[in-house]
Amino acid sequence: MPTVADHLIEQLDTQGVRRIYGIPGDSLNGLTDALRENGRMQWVHHRHEEAAAFAAAAEAEITGEIAVCVGSCGPGNLHLINGLYDANRSRVPVLAIAAQIPTEEIGSNYFQETNPVEVFRGCSVYAEQVSDPKQMPRMLRIAMREAIEKRGVAVLVISGDVALSEMERTATQQIVKTSPRVLPNEAELEQAAEILEGSRKVTILAGAGVAGAHDEVVALADKLAAPIVHAMRGKEHIEYDNPFDVGMTGLLGFASGAKAIDECDVLLMLGTDFPYQQFYPQHATIIQVDIRGEQIGRRTRVDVPLVGTVKDTAAALNALLPVQTHRKHLENALEHYRKTRTKLDELATGSKPGAAIHPQYLARLIDQAANDDTIFTADVGSPVIWAARYLTMTGKRRVLGSFNHGSMANALCHALGAQAIDRNRQVIAFAGDGGLSMMLGELLTATQNKLPVKIVVFNNSSLNFVELEMKAAGFVTYATDLQNPDFGAVATAAGLKGYRVDDSAQLESTIAQFLAHDGPAVLDVVTDRQEMSMPPNIKLEQAKGFALYAIRTVLSGRGDELLDLAKTNWRQMF
Repeated sequence: MPTVADHLIEQLDTQGVRRIYGIPGDSLNGLTDALRENGRMQWVHHRHEEAAAFAAAAEAEITGEIAVCVGSCGPGNLHLINGLYDANRSRVPVLAIAAQIPTEEIGSNYFQETNPVEVFRGCSVYAEQVSDPKQMPRMLRIAMREAIEKRGVAVLVISGDVALSEMERTATQQIVKTSPRVLPNEAELEQAAEILEGSRKVTILAGAGVAGAHDEVVALADKLAAPIVHAMRGKEHIEYDNPFDVGMTGLLGFASGAKAIDECDVLLMLGTDFPYQQFYPQHATIIQVDIRGEQIGRRTRVDVPLVGTVKDTAAALNALLPVQTHRKHLENALEHYRKTRTKLDELATGSKPGAAIHPQYLARLIDQAANDDTIFTADVGSPVIWAARYLTMTGKRRVLGSFNHGSMANALCHALGAQAIDRNRQVIAFAGDGGLSMMLGELLTATQNKLPVKIVVFNNSSLNFVELEMKAAGFVTYATDLQNPDFGAVATAAGLKGYRVDDSAQLESTIAQFLAHDGPAVLDVVTDRQEMSMPPNIKLEQAKGFALYAIRTVLSGRGDELLDLAKTNWRQMF
């Protein structure tokens, strides 16, 4: 008779799962042995379970199919939590198997005892414990269906002894993903169309929900003469082949995106949960389209809520609308975007000999050298800003990050999962020095599993974005220094190919060698610590904060820091 673990692996095999991410442990012995016997799935051995969860999340986001990670009892599965929070908030289907202590010991404060069902409830759409072998087939199907249909994390908690228990052989069944069409009712569509038709200044804000709706959204923008602003998670889906694109808004964005929203009379939000209230217009009429009605109105006042899939709702609105002949708002927004884009590109230049490298220049050279279908990942902080502003989308490229959860150290971990799907596809991680050093052991995951990821390190010897936040709030930077090694040398010691560049003149040729290397590689680039990633517009509070920071910095005897700051960013002011 098969064991519970045997059935679990058979069901995953039937589902088409080909990789399981994690670290082995005695409470997982049944599962790992069943996996060994199966022979059709790969065990991707990580050095930290958090990285395994991030890797599974990346696979799920790239493929749209369920991905699997596991953790042994107690501390092992607790390490999954951060990566699972990220997966759940990114709305990707992940199944996590959390091993539990022996059944007879539960409730006795046994070695490594925790209460994983309660622990994982906050980062999942489903979390339940399998206590009897008879429960397993149905609970596994339910967990997978919940993850797939709700696009989130499902957690099954299984004690090691239960996993090794025998059960009646039960047929496995593939859980088929559905793709429903959801439309607002006719009256709601007509109300929205009437408002849109009556405005000469419509701006579209597009998020991750525009995935698969590129052509419908662009056609709607043409009808409305509306500039399209995108959130970070919408970038890969709407930026390419889009004559109405005016860039991003928000902390990662730039002036043209913020201006197009600020000056509109009607803001049409399509599949976005853009979180920053201060970047929404104050007096515009707002129409929000989302497949999840509960998301509508969370960030700003909404005048017309529309529950529907973006692709179908955009097409329905397009059919109701005449062509807007007054296109001045669009033309002004596009002209401002061209000027803003020119200024951004002017910052992506080489530095003088002996000077630290501008991170914009590094990002631009990587963008130009990368393949047409590269998967990029980016660490939270300054690396994601340079990714947002300098990576060019093609319709085939992907950009992954911890854009909702905002976790450090995601870039390498996401890259490992993306690369595990296809070792022939180029995967490039934009890693911060703080993020990479936090998960440094995962370099060994790349070598052990022969994953040819390419890791670019923006090495400014600081928690750079934290410093920017301190300066904006008026605080003297403190406790943000990083005493870094030569990450290229560390990579070489770990079995990767390591490169290090501290001079702009060497950067382009080194990037070519780095990307051409047949295997995992790290490019450590010494970038300018004082380079400021300016927000789209400077608020009065931020200006006051910077002034207070300057005064405090001088009084603390660190006036040379202000000189370095001014020297580096003088070119951004004029």
